[in-house]
Amino acid sequence: MLKVDIRPDWILRDARGTPVALPALLALLTAVSETGSISKAAAACGMSYRHAWGLLEQFGEQFGARLVHKVRGQGTLLSPLAEKLIWADRRISARLSPLLDSLASELQQELARVLAADAQVLRLTASHGFAVAALVTQLGEGGVTVDIKYRSSTEAVAALARGECDLAGFHLPVGQFEPAAVAAHRQWLDPARHAFLHLACRQQGLFVGRGNPKGVAGLDDLVRPDLRFVNRQHGSGTRVLLELLLADRALDPSRIAGFDSAEFTHAAVAAYVASGMADVSFGVETAARRFDLDFIPVCRERYFLACDKTALATPLLAAVRAALESAAFRTVLDGLPGYDGSASGALETLF
Repeated sequence: MLKVDIRPDWILRDARGTPVALPALLALLTAVSETGSISKAAAACGMSYRHAWGLLEQFGEQFGARLVHKVRGQGTLLSPLAEKLIWADRRISARLSPLLDSLASELQQELARVLAADAQVLRLTASHGFAVAALVTQLGEGGVTVDIKYRSSTEAVAALARGECDLAGFHLPVGQFEPAAVAAHRQWLDPARHAFLHLACRQQGLFVGRGNPKGVAGLDDLVRPDLRFVNRQHGSGTRVLLELLLADRALDPSRIAGFDSAEFTHAAVAAYVASGMADVSFGVETAARRFDLDFIPVCRERYFLACDKTALATPLLAAVRAALESAAFRTVLDGLPGYDGSASGALETLF
């Protein structure tokens, strides 16, 4: 089976328009940050020391700015500019990954149809998340072709109601806010028509910088004038949950600096906090840990995959349930910080 990957690439040009080989340079800078050594970084990137030093020298000559410097007792460190380049690349990747993954999936299906006209494809529309990505990988390893479209939870269940997908992913908070969240999806989900497969439980909370430099204690602090917040997009389950939590505390979102921002992934808001462009955000614990942020737990959620009940007996949905219930998949989920895969694959009643 063909696998299509599309990754973002950006070009930096000097005043004369001469480009810098950023993919190689960024990989080298990341390795220098991790190893504290140009020679070790070069080896990790599969290039010679001479070539690695040449990349750094080329940049310095073109832009008149150093990317690394040696500090006695600490090895080779990145300059502030090099740090900014790395974080810019991570933000770009985090922001564009849902769109690029969806485009890659579309292209992959087009090629698959040419090569195998009778190939069956599972159409999955879901909010972007680590468990969903893990499921797509698990299904692919089992020979199931997945046409993935990343949309908000609201858009996903609406697509299922219109017959545009086989599975729709959405998440609901555990506890007092679950009835309100269920009601928000009720116009698209019919308990007489739809079945609900449990994907995972996960922890939602606040992302803050390592060591919590701003002293954030909880949601009440979001209205502080000294805090910059970065939010998820309208219609995302995470943003809906946050709005419910704020309303319960009588906190006015208009008092939160940055509340009207809109990023499409948990990784994107985490990258903003990690790069210093925001002080706090709200999302799943896995994203915070991957960007070396501190995490303040707020509530737990259950993530579900909705489908037509009549489809449960089809080979495609049988393969999905087998993947969800497999020990391999549950092991992957349990390895994601804040996730619990013990009930994956269970049929549940929501209405």
